[in-house]
Amino acid sequence: MKIPSILEMLQAGVHFGHQTTRRHPKMDEFIFTQRNGVHIIDLEKTKLKVEESLVQIQKMAQEGKTILFVSTKPQAKEIVKQAAIDCGMPYLVDRWIGGLITNFSEIKKLIARYNTLKEQQASGELERYTKKEQVDFAKQIEKMDGSLSGLTTLKKLPDVLFIPSLQREKTAVVEATKMRVPIIGISDTNANPDKADLFIPANDDAINSIKMMVNLVAGAIKEGVDRQEKTIGQKEA
Repeated sequence: MKIPSILEMLQAGVHFGHQTTRRHPKMDEFIFTQRNGVHIIDLEKTKLKVEESLVQIQKMAQEGKTILFVSTKPQAKEIVKQAAIDCGMPYLVDRWIGGLITNFSEIKKLIARYNTLKEQQASGELERYTKKEQVDFAKQIEKMDGSLSGLTTLKKLPDVLFIPSLQREKTAVVEATKMRVPIIGISDTNANPDKADLFIPANDDAINSIKMMVNLVAGAIKEGVDRQEKTIGQKEA
Protein backbone atom coordinates (compact mmCIF):
# COMPACT_ATOMS: atom_id res chain seq x y z
CA MET A 1 0.00 0.00 0.00
CA LYS A 2 1.37 3.40 -0.99
CA ILE A 3 1.28 5.78 1.95
CA PRO A 4 1.07 9.46 0.98
CA SER A 5 4.04 11.63 1.89
CA ILE A 6 3.84 14.56 4.31
CA LEU A 7 4.01 16.89 1.29
CA GLU A 8 1.11 15.12 -0.43
CA MET A 9 -0.96 15.38 2.73
CA LEU A 10 -0.09 19.08 3.03
CA GLN A 11 -1.17 19.67 -0.56
CA ALA A 12 -4.49 17.92 0.17
CA GLY A 13 -5.08 20.08 3.24
CA VAL A 14 -5.09 17.12 5.63
CA HIS A 15 -3.37 19.27 8.29
CA PHE A 16 -6.10 21.88 8.70
CA GLY A 17 -8.14 21.32 11.85
CA HIS A 18 -10.98 23.38 13.28
CA GLN A 19 -11.00 26.66 15.17
CA THR A 20 -9.15 26.44 18.48
CA THR A 21 -12.40 27.15 20.36
CA ARG A 22 -13.84 23.86 19.05
CA ARG A 23 -10.91 21.67 20.11
CA HIS A 24 -11.58 18.32 21.74
CA PRO A 25 -9.04 17.70 24.54
CA LYS A 26 -8.54 14.07 23.47
CA MET A 27 -7.03 15.39 20.21
CA ASP A 28 -4.34 17.47 21.94
CA GLU A 29 -1.49 15.03 21.26
CA PHE A 30 -2.26 15.15 17.52
CA ILE A 31 -2.20 18.95 17.28
CA PHE A 32 1.09 20.45 16.09
CA THR A 33 0.33 24.17 16.51
CA GLN A 34 -2.27 26.82 15.74
CA ARG A 35 -2.39 29.49 13.06
CA ASN A 36 -4.87 32.36 12.95
CA GLY A 37 -7.10 30.64 15.47
CA VAL A 38 -7.11 27.32 13.62
CA HIS A 39 -5.44 24.14 14.88
CA ILE A 40 -2.87 22.43 12.67
CA ILE A 41 -2.74 18.64 12.82
CA ASP A 42 0.64 16.94 13.29
CA LEU A 43 1.05 15.12 9.97
CA GLU A 44 3.91 12.99 11.24
CA LYS A 45 1.41 11.43 13.65
CA THR A 46 -1.26 11.27 10.96
CA LYS A 47 1.13 9.32 8.73
CA LEU A 48 1.85 6.83 11.53
CA LYS A 49 -1.88 6.39 12.17
CA VAL A 50 -2.53 5.88 8.45
CA GLU A 51 0.12 3.14 8.28
CA GLU A 52 -1.19 1.44 11.43
CA SER A 53 -4.84 1.65 10.36
CA LEU A 54 -4.41 0.46 6.77
CA VAL A 55 -2.64 -2.71 7.91
CA GLN A 56 -5.59 -3.51 10.19
CA ILE A 57 -8.19 -2.61 7.54
CA GLN A 58 -6.48 -4.81 4.97
CA LYS A 59 -6.52 -7.67 7.48
CA MET A 60 -10.25 -7.15 8.14
CA ALA A 61 -11.02 -7.31 4.42
CA GLN A 62 -8.82 -10.39 4.00
CA GLU A 63 -10.83 -12.07 6.75
CA GLY A 64 -14.00 -11.38 4.75
CA LYS A 65 -15.44 -8.73 7.04
CA THR A 66 -18.16 -6.43 5.72
CA ILE A 67 -17.23 -2.77 6.21
CA LEU A 68 -20.12 -0.32 5.93
CA PHE A 69 -19.15 3.16 4.69
CA VAL A 70 -21.20 5.90 6.41
CA SER A 71 -21.20 9.61 5.54
CA THR A 72 -24.03 12.14 5.49
CA LYS A 73 -21.69 15.13 5.03
CA PRO A 74 -22.75 16.83 1.75
CA GLN A 75 -19.26 17.29 0.29
CA ALA A 76 -18.26 13.71 1.15
CA LYS A 77 -21.30 11.78 -0.09
CA GLU A 78 -20.25 11.15 -3.69
CA ILE A 79 -16.62 10.47 -2.72
CA VAL A 80 -17.68 7.89 -0.11
CA LYS A 81 -20.27 6.29 -2.39
CA GLN A 82 -17.80 5.81 -5.27
CA ALA A 83 -15.06 4.51 -2.97
CA ALA A 84 -17.43 1.97 -1.41
CA ILE A 85 -18.62 0.79 -4.82
CA ASP A 86 -15.01 0.56 -6.00
CA CYS A 87 -14.02 -1.77 -3.16
CA GLY A 88 -17.29 -3.72 -3.14
CA MET A 89 -18.60 -2.58 0.24
CA PRO A 90 -22.07 -1.33 1.25
CA TYR A 91 -22.62 2.35 1.92
CA LEU A 92 -25.06 4.83 3.42
CA VAL A 93 -24.74 8.44 2.27
CA ASP A 94 -28.24 9.74 2.92
CA ARG A 95 -29.71 10.29 6.37
CA TRP A 96 -28.89 7.66 8.99
CA ILE A 97 -31.59 4.97 9.26
CA GLY A 98 -32.54 4.70 12.91
CA GLY A 99 -32.05 1.12 14.10
CA LEU A 100 -29.75 0.14 11.23
CA ILE A 101 -27.36 -1.36 13.77
CA THR A 102 -29.49 -1.73 16.91
CA ASN A 103 -32.54 -3.22 15.14
CA PHE A 104 -30.99 -4.77 12.04
CA SER A 105 -33.54 -7.62 11.85
CA GLU A 106 -36.23 -5.07 10.91
CA ILE A 107 -33.99 -3.09 8.57
CA LYS A 108 -33.08 -6.35 6.84
CA LYS A 109 -36.77 -6.86 5.99
CA LEU A 110 -36.91 -3.34 4.57
CA ILE A 111 -33.85 -4.02 2.40
CA ALA A 112 -35.39 -7.29 1.19
CA ARG A 113 -38.61 -5.46 0.29
CA TYR A 114 -36.64 -2.84 -1.63
CA ASN A 115 -34.66 -5.49 -3.51
CA THR A 116 -37.88 -7.29 -4.46
CA LEU A 117 -39.53 -4.12 -5.75
CA LYS A 118 -36.42 -3.20 -7.79
CA GLU A 119 -36.33 -6.68 -9.34
CA GLN A 120 -40.05 -6.54 -10.18
CA GLN A 121 -39.62 -3.07 -11.65
CA ALA A 122 -36.69 -4.20 -13.82
CA SER A 123 -38.48 -7.34 -15.05
CA GLY A 124 -41.68 -5.46 -15.88
CA GLU A 125 -43.65 -7.50 -13.36
CA LEU A 126 -45.14 -4.34 -11.82
CA GLU A 127 -46.88 -3.57 -15.13
CA ARG A 128 -49.58 -6.12 -14.32
CA TYR A 129 -50.91 -3.78 -11.64
CA THR A 130 -53.27 -0.87 -12.24
CA LYS A 131 -51.86 2.53 -13.23
CA LYS A 132 -52.51 3.88 -9.73
CA GLU A 133 -50.78 0.91 -8.09
CA GLN A 134 -47.81 1.30 -10.44
CA VAL A 135 -47.53 4.97 -9.45
CA ASP A 136 -47.65 3.99 -5.77
CA PHE A 137 -44.91 1.40 -6.26
CA ALA A 138 -42.78 3.93 -8.17
CA LYS A 139 -43.11 6.40 -5.29
CA GLN A 140 -42.14 3.71 -2.77
CA ILE A 141 -39.06 2.78 -4.79
CA GLU A 142 -38.02 6.42 -5.27
CA LYS A 143 -38.34 7.06 -1.53
CA MET A 144 -36.26 3.97 -0.73
CA ASP A 145 -33.58 4.70 -3.35
CA GLY A 146 -31.89 7.43 -1.33
CA SER A 147 -31.48 5.50 1.90
CA LEU A 148 -31.31 1.86 0.78
CA SER A 149 -29.60 1.74 -2.63
CA GLY A 150 -26.18 1.28 -1.03
CA LEU A 151 -27.36 -1.43 1.35
CA THR A 152 -28.74 -3.96 -1.15
CA THR A 153 -25.92 -6.44 -0.48
CA LEU A 154 -26.12 -6.15 3.30
CA LYS A 155 -27.42 -9.56 4.40
CA LYS A 156 -26.23 -9.37 8.01
CA LEU A 157 -25.15 -6.82 10.58
CA PRO A 158 -21.99 -5.13 9.25
CA ASP A 159 -18.78 -6.27 10.93
CA VAL A 160 -17.27 -2.77 10.92
CA LEU A 161 -18.34 0.83 10.28
CA PHE A 162 -16.07 3.24 8.40
CA ILE A 163 -17.04 6.81 9.35
CA PRO A 164 -15.05 9.57 7.57
CA SER A 165 -16.34 12.17 10.05
CA LEU A 166 -16.65 10.93 13.63
CA GLN A 167 -18.04 14.22 14.89
CA ARG A 168 -20.91 14.36 12.39
CA GLU A 169 -22.23 10.78 12.51
CA LYS A 170 -23.15 10.76 16.20
CA THR A 171 -26.17 8.43 15.96
CA ALA A 172 -24.23 5.89 13.91
CA VAL A 173 -21.44 5.99 16.50
CA VAL A 174 -23.91 5.52 19.37
CA GLU A 175 -25.62 2.54 17.70
CA ALA A 176 -22.35 0.86 16.72
CA THR A 177 -20.94 1.32 20.22
CA LYS A 178 -24.08 -0.13 21.78
CA MET A 179 -23.90 -3.23 19.57
CA ARG A 180 -20.09 -3.49 19.85
CA VAL A 181 -19.58 -3.03 16.12
CA PRO A 182 -16.01 -1.71 15.64
CA ILE A 183 -15.56 1.75 14.14
CA ILE A 184 -12.87 3.04 11.81
CA GLY A 185 -13.02 6.84 11.86
CA ILE A 186 -11.49 10.06 10.66
CA SER A 187 -11.06 12.33 13.66
CA ASP A 188 -10.72 16.08 13.16
CA THR A 189 -9.56 18.32 16.02
CA ASN A 190 -13.15 18.79 17.26
CA ALA A 191 -13.90 15.06 17.60
CA ASN A 192 -13.34 12.48 20.32
CA PRO A 193 -11.01 9.83 18.82
CA ASP A 194 -11.88 7.43 21.63
CA LYS A 195 -15.22 6.84 19.87
CA ALA A 196 -13.39 4.78 17.23
CA ASP A 197 -11.45 1.54 17.47
CA LEU A 198 -9.13 2.72 14.70
CA PHE A 199 -8.81 6.39 13.85
CA ILE A 200 -6.82 8.72 11.64
CA PRO A 201 -6.36 12.36 12.73
CA ALA A 202 -7.18 14.43 9.64
CA ASN A 203 -9.23 17.24 8.15
CA ASP A 204 -12.74 15.85 7.64
CA ASP A 205 -14.14 18.87 5.74
CA ALA A 206 -11.85 19.62 2.77
CA ILE A 207 -12.76 17.60 -0.31
CA ASN A 208 -9.15 16.70 -1.19
CA SER A 209 -8.46 15.51 2.35
CA ILE A 210 -11.67 13.45 2.44
CA LYS A 211 -10.86 11.95 -0.95
CA MET A 212 -7.32 11.01 0.10
CA MET A 213 -8.36 9.33 3.37
CA VAL A 214 -11.42 7.54 1.97
CA ASN A 215 -9.52 6.25 -1.04
CA LEU A 216 -6.70 4.99 1.20
CA VAL A 217 -9.21 2.96 3.19
CA ALA A 218 -10.89 1.66 0.02
CA GLY A 219 -7.49 0.72 -1.40
CA ALA A 220 -6.58 -1.26 1.72
CA ILE A 221 -9.91 -3.09 1.52
CA LYS A 222 -9.36 -3.97 -2.15
CA GLU A 223 -5.92 -5.31 -1.38
CA GLY A 224 -7.32 -7.40 1.49
CA VAL A 225 -10.12 -8.79 -0.70
CA ASP A 226 -7.61 -9.64 -3.47
CA ARG A 227 -5.47 -11.54 -0.98
CA GLN A 228 -8.52 -13.40 0.29
CA GLU A 229 -9.50 -14.41 -3.26
CA LYS A 230 -5.96 -15.60 -4.03
CA THR A 231 -5.91 -17.70 -0.86
CA ILE A 232 -9.26 -19.27 -1.76
CA GLY A 233 -8.02 -19.92 -5.30
CA GLN A 234 -4.88 -21.63 -4.04
CA LYS A 235 -6.90 -23.86 -1.69
CA GLU A 236 -9.26 -24.89 -4.50
CA ALA A 237 -6.31 -25.66 -6.78
